[in-house]
Amino acid sequence: MIEPAPTDSPAPLAEALDEVRRSAQSLLADLGHRPRALRIRAGDVVVEMEWTVQEAAAGPAAPAPATTTAVVPVEVPADEPALPPGVGVCAPIVGTFYRAPEPGATPFVAEGDQVRRGQQVGIVEAMKLMIPVESDAEGRIVALHVADGAAVEFGERLLTIDPQAG
Repeated sequence: MIEPAPTDSPAPLAEALDEVRRSAQSLLADLGHRPRALRIRAGDVVVEMEWTVQEAAAGPAAPAPATTTAVVPVEVPADEPALPPGVGVCAPIVGTFYRAPEPGATPFVAEGDQVRRGQQVGIVEAMKLMIPVESDAEGRIVALHVADGAAVEFGERLLTIDPQAG
């Protein structure tokens, strides 16, 4: 676990997240192998990454795709529309969200589709890296919140899954 050193003045969230990302990439690049899991905490922000055993044993580390879960406490102003209840799948990093593996291809998922835990539901491109976005739950997709090709922020909800409709 990497914990940031205390500072006299708090950095904006975007700067803190960027520093966490750079630190994680540097740490992974310096390892002789890919770890099974990595958890980074910066204040209230926690970034967790897990690789399957097969991927972890594959060899040299690369800051390439991992299953990433973003846990970001957010206060929603009362005048913003409420998100539907269910499990939110959020952007693991700032970047561009894609619903399909390439332009013109069939999207990974659509509203109403049944998904299983770990199923790829999209991609976020960040600095020429294609980071898979995977479902955190089994159930039915009840809402898609982000258009294909849209810019997304870290922790932004991309879609909502109803685990009771599985």
